[in-house]
Amino acid sequence: MLAFASNSLLCRQALKHTAIDAASFTSIRIASGALALWLIVRFRAGDSRVPGNWPSALALFAYAAGFSLAYVTLSAATGALLLFGAVQATMIGVGLWSGERLGVRQWAGLVLAAAGLVGLLLPGLSAPPWQGSALMLMAGVAWGIYSLRGRGAGDPTRVTGGNFARAVPFALTLSLLMLPWATWDPAGAAYALISGAIASGVGYAIWYTALKGLNAAQAATVQLSVPAIAAAGGVVFLGEPITLRLLVASVAILGGVALVVVARRPS
Repeated sequence: MLAFASNSLLCRQALKHTAIDAASFTSIRIASGALALWLIVRFRAGDSRVPGNWPSALALFAYAAGFSLAYVTLSAATGALLLFGAVQATMIGVGLWSGERLGVRQWAGLVLAAAGLVGLLLPGLSAPPWQGSALMLMAGVAWGIYSLRGRGAGDPTRVTGGNFARAVPFALTLSLLMLPWATWDPAGAAYALISGAIASGVGYAIWYTALKGLNAAQAATVQLSVPAIAAAGGVVFLGEPITLRLLVASVAILGGVALVVVARRPS
């Protein structure tokens, strides 16, 4: 979870305090993540094959691109909270569409989380920029779709490595389209490299290994810590303020999602 929260901190730090543009950050992150996962798979199993598929790679790219573009204007804490809420809403929504049933407590949690999200985005002096918010919500939906597509797809580290590799052409295409507005910065490139190779590549490998010892409820619950870690990191390392609106929305969204995911059962 520290690795996942670090992605928010690294991206926000790079796009706020260095000259690198969001498209270049995305390309470096995806390419370095693909290389790191390929090396992990090869070292662990002695086999460099990394399966995957293009639709999942496109969803992965949409997440990474929306994530980077959103952090041009969003704080680390707000971005992480919006991302988490959109991911969980996507996965819960698909579950309901597929026939899952929620109890009274889970419906109350869903309403609470939705109210927290609406409250965070309502116009006001402390509201996050709507452009960045929309991009981060899009990134969350894309990641939720990617996660759903990855269920039962085999070795998740191998599959993720293959999808990262397939996402590289999409990222490079975005960089080419944005070339007239591209800017370069060595420090920003270093943040992107760390985000891709360590926080993404190594982070996903560790997470998928940890999942073997967690049940679904435990895995869902521990992910609630990511926005909180990102918020704390934003305060400590980036000097970002925690507004009352963000604090109340965080309690509502994280508490509501916890009520839903901890006791979810398929019909």
